[in-house]
Amino acid sequence: MSKIILDAALVERLRQSDETVELCDPEGNVVGLFTPKINPDDYEEVGPPISEEELQRRINSKERRYTTAEVLRYLKGL
Repeated sequence: MSKIILDAALVERLRQSDETVELCDPEGNVVGLFTPKINPDDYEEVGPPISEEELQRRINSKERRYTTAEVLRYLKGL
């Protein structure tokens, strides 16, 4: 992989973005995309917490389980 060293001003502009940024030449042609590196610690969990009891119930359950491939196959068939 190649490495390009950016000047401090551009680094600061990129760090201020929280979404993908198009990198363009002086004529406005896109030469690439910059996707910011995220830190998962900066985000809170979404949804209610699952209790230990519920986790154990799910582990011990005899209910049918489906793989991701099975779910996708089912959804494509709708």
